[in-house]
Amino acid sequence: MTERMPFKASGMWQDIVRIPVPFLDSPLTIHGFGLMLVTGLFCAMALMKFLARRSGLDAELFANATIIGLFSGVIGARLSHVIENISEFTDPKLGILGNLRNIIDIPSGGLTYYGGFLLAFPTLVIYARIKKIPLRLGMDIVAPCLMIGLAFGRLGCFLNGCCYGAECHLPWAVRFPYQSYAYEEQFTKDQISPPRELMYEKDGQLGLRSMQSLENQAKSEGDSKLVQLAKAQRSLPLHPAQLYSAFTAFLLAGVCLAYFPIRRFDGAVFAMMMILESVARYLLEIVRTEPSVIRVFGFGWSVSMVLSVGLFLMGSMMWFAFLRGPRLQVLKTV
Repeated sequence: MTERMPFKASGMWQDIVRIPVPFLDSPLTIHGFGLMLVTGLFCAMALMKFLARRSGLDAELFANATIIGLFSGVIGARLSHVIENISEFTDPKLGILGNLRNIIDIPSGGLTYYGGFLLAFPTLVIYARIKKIPLRLGMDIVAPCLMIGLAFGRLGCFLNGCCYGAECHLPWAVRFPYQSYAYEEQFTKDQISPPRELMYEKDGQLGLRSMQSLENQAKSEGDSKLVQLAKAQRSLPLHPAQLYSAFTAFLLAGVCLAYFPIRRFDGAVFAMMMILESVARYLLEIVRTEPSVIRVFGFGWSVSMVLSVGLFLMGSMMWFAFLRGPRLQVLKTV
């Protein structure tokens, strides 16, 4: 019988369903993060093929481009996240293998959009050159699809409990459960004080007991009091930054689609997307908890903030460069 999982200790809704499979010790689990990535992939691919056909191009070339963009984007996004949070992946207590395992543990979450963009973009440019796809037109087709993929990816981040925002006390603030990424970080920074029964002490350091250990103790003692106590724990209220990002990405996808048939030169949609998304991402970083890498006028800037400024300038240069090219004589419709 399929088991629907309303919650998991280390995230908002990491496991959507668990399906028992004969002859396997553990059930087949559908993770929220992976489900959103796959959903975003198919939605982006369908939209890309539709726009390609309307533009008189081979839709299958763009279907392949979606797969190439996904893999290169995920690799770049993960590498960027690791670099931005390098201290988490160089823990001497875990050793080389332990840190390497955490680096490649993509299902745990932690993907930085700009890292994915910076690797996927040149990869797809090379692909377009090889397949002789009109580059600027291809970029315009990709732009709204890229935002669709980002939107679903951020929904996956919300389900996974990663990429959360800073503390806030607004009516729509979210509180993550015991042993989620947010809860563990706040515990490490002494921002919250869990009940002593949920902690262990090793070498003078306090740590959080895992849900697995609490459940095992409950089975052996026949008392689930500690498990219920852990399930009642919540992090401090935080900005749902993942949902902010998802909403913004869906909005930008709509703007790109609306502008696509009335653009006056190829490349305009992609350049506009870069300008608008970089501004939106810079503003969204204000309510996130990413570590700062530089200080500008007394304010700390994260890696994504720095990259936002760079991509804003790049998008602006693309706009003016493409503006000097041939104008579209007939407005294309979608």
